[in-house]
Amino acid sequence: MLVAPSLLSCDFAKMGEEIVRIDRAGADLIHLDVMDGHFVPNITIGPSVIKALRPYTRLPFDVHLMISDPLSYIDAFADAGADYITFHVEADSDIDAAIEKIRSRGVKPGIVLKPKTPAEAAFPYLDKVDMVLVMTVEPGFGGQSFMADMMPKAEKLRAEIDRRGLSALIEADGGISEKNAAVTSSAGIDVVVSGTGVFRASDPAAAIKAIKNA
Repeated sequence: MLVAPSLLSCDFAKMGEEIVRIDRAGADLIHLDVMDGHFVPNITIGPSVIKALRPYTRLPFDVHLMISDPLSYIDAFADAGADYITFHVEADSDIDAAIEKIRSRGVKPGIVLKPKTPAEAAFPYLDKVDMVLVMTVEPGFGGQSFMADMMPKAEKLRAEIDRRGLSALIEADGGISEKNAAVTSSAGIDVVVSGTGVFRASDPAAAIKAIKNA
């Protein structure tokens, strides 16, 4: 299992230092949450911040777009240094067009499902994406409690990906820590996003190791 600490839970006054700290602690990816205040009721960072953070690590940047029109911003985030760009199937942009645009920029595309969106909504795109992100909280704010009832959705995705012999990773995001990581692993999750579970831990390296061991 790979661990992608979410910068949403870091000290925003020291973001560069926080990335270095979490890199040294054993993170596999850096998860960056982008919110526009429209698709979700919160505003976070944009491409200029991601570009400024890019020199602090060689770890892949996993950029999660919680915005209404992701297609219009793909170039900006690709230029900023994103390695993965995931966007919501519930957003306004044409899904196929957004996937193709991301791929054309040499970035790995992914789609995201809100808690109320069924696994089947991702099925038509599983052969076109590198990642499917299952939200285990309502998107918009960090620090929420993990929704264990999202695991059957992950299991459906895992079964369909395996049945078709595809290679898309399944990622889970929201309320995940060493306490519930085993549940996500059992459901077939490949990558877990952990914000407070890592950044607020007294020993981030131990927290990351515990999640992986789970």
